[in-house]
Amino acid sequence: MKRLALTGAAGRVGTLLRPLLRPHAEYLRLIDIDEPEALGKNESFVRADLARRDEANAALQEVDGVIHLAGIASGVDMRAILDANVLGTYNLYEAARINKVERVVYASSNHVTGFYPRGQVVSPLDPMRPDSPYGLSKCWGELVAGLYYDTCGIRTLSIRIGNAGTYPTSERSVAIWISARDLAQLVAIGLTHPLIAATVVYGVSDAEERWWNNGLASRLGYQPQDRPRDYARIEEPSEGAIARAFQGGAFCETNHDGNIRMRNGEGLAMSPETVP
Repeated sequence: MKRLALTGAAGRVGTLLRPLLRPHAEYLRLIDIDEPEALGKNESFVRADLARRDEANAALQEVDGVIHLAGIASGVDMRAILDANVLGTYNLYEAARINKVERVVYASSNHVTGFYPRGQVVSPLDPMRPDSPYGLSKCWGELVAGLYYDTCGIRTLSIRIGNAGTYPTSERSVAIWISARDLAQLVAIGLTHPLIAATVVYGVSDAEERWWNNGLASRLGYQPQDRPRDYARIEEPSEGAIARAFQGGAFCETNHDGNIRMRNGEGLAMSPETVP
């Protein structure tokens, strides 16, 4: 994996990852609508809107692997989500198939399972429970990855990223934060590990809280180096009752009627007023 493409390269996560990816690539093609700042010697920029099939096809020519970060992280703007996250991801995989790209690392999200209660440990084998249209679009991306492995052998590591900010700013983000170097480690596993197929892991550093069973990531060799609590700078106000009840936090509040419901006997039998 020496010729790499990075979509969404001008975004926050792309900007954090680029310095960690450069030393390991012969060249790194940066793909975005906006041009990233300060290109390195082995970086080049391709302006492309992945919602346009022809631009996606051209952007992925002559690369071995793709780190797919591009997308809209909005909870409710369905038109933007459909263009960037749904159509853009589908076109990305079609372009990978046409250009015979062997590997994709897909930036999925913890919001794929955001409606699980915080008291429940979740694994990638548990059913998806998206907390928003954004989370729903990330479910789509993971399913697209599975389709393209089954049909043409493109290997994907889908990383359900927790919080990839510079540092944790809330108690929720302390539980789910991943440092740039830990995320880069997972990206490297996704690009090189021989057992990757259509594989899903959680993207979290060495958190004290255990919301997710990330045993599969450990078996693939993931050894997080950072502890979120060591970097925390709590800035955000306390969460509302619905946000506190679920792993997805504030994403769960949009259009929620205030009734917290159980699924499959999971035992979250409490009203918003009784949420601790």
